[in-house]
Amino acid sequence: MALELRHLRYLLAVADHANFTRAAEELHISQPTLSQQIKQLERTVGAQLLDRTGRTVRLTDAGETYAQHARRALRDLAAAERAVVDLADLSRGHLRLALTPTFTAYLIGPLTAELHARHPGITLEVRETTQDRVEAGLLADDFDLGIAFHGPHAPGIAATGLFTETLGLVTGAHRPGTDRQDPLPVQDLAERHLALLSGDFATRGHIDAYFAAHGVRPHIAVEANSIQALTEIVRRTPLATVLPDAITDDHPHLSPVPLDPPLPTRTVTLLRREGAYQSAATRAFTRLLQHLVHTRGYVPPA
Repeated sequence: MALELRHLRYLLAVADHANFTRAAEELHISQPTLSQQIKQLERTVGAQLLDRTGRTVRLTDAGETYAQHARRALRDLAAAERAVVDLADLSRGHLRLALTPTFTAYLIGPLTAELHARHPGITLEVRETTQDRVEAGLLADDFDLGIAFHGPHAPGIAATGLFTETLGLVTGAHRPGTDRQDPLPVQDLAERHLALLSGDFATRGHIDAYFAAHGVRPHIAVEANSIQALTEIVRRTPLATVLPDAITDDHPHLSPVPLDPPLPTRTVTLLRREGAYQSAATRAFTRLLQHLVHTRGYVPPA
């Protein structure tokens, strides 16, 4: 039997679902057909690839090895197909970008506007997710580029520093204390009620580490997994929050309150898979991003 790409996709679907029925549903084929195709593949390679004896289906040792190469082959083939249709004149193209959530509040809007103005033929697919999923998606060739924070990074991820992000305490505009010039001691936050990002944000971990380092346990009155929700809450209530300064600078209804000591800075990085094909759209977006960072006056990475 001649090996075809569908056999690789069928094997990987069964491996991912650990179940023939669910894999068949995803592939839109019948379960008997899927089972027959896998058996044909096993006869072709001369080895049993799946262990069907347990409650769930799993890869055998030979199957694990074969699946690793199959995933790599499909990923490389997809990259080859993108390379063929890639046009250096940027009259068309497609870019898959993943980023951690806080960047949607101040970076993705200006980036998209600039990209559309300069290269209207390039379509942009944006995915907001956690940093570990950004890196996993880059390694799986689900994304072309990622914007997140400095490592440690997964093996195979290349990171380029973009700028230094600073964070600070934020209140609604015209709230008491927003016009203070002297920094607020961090110990005073023990008496404040705060609204903060939820724990699935990398930013929240950064904030919690800062409080712990100074022995401060503020009262967390609200947790939100949306920047927009958080800014609206702070705008309309006496609650304060902690956000990147770039968000505060762009928001007319928020006011920064200096802290002593200030929160530690973070390095924002552009991520990609090492050795990945870089399309004309990817290269153009990278140049545009670096230009935007410079023109907006963001502090260069240390």
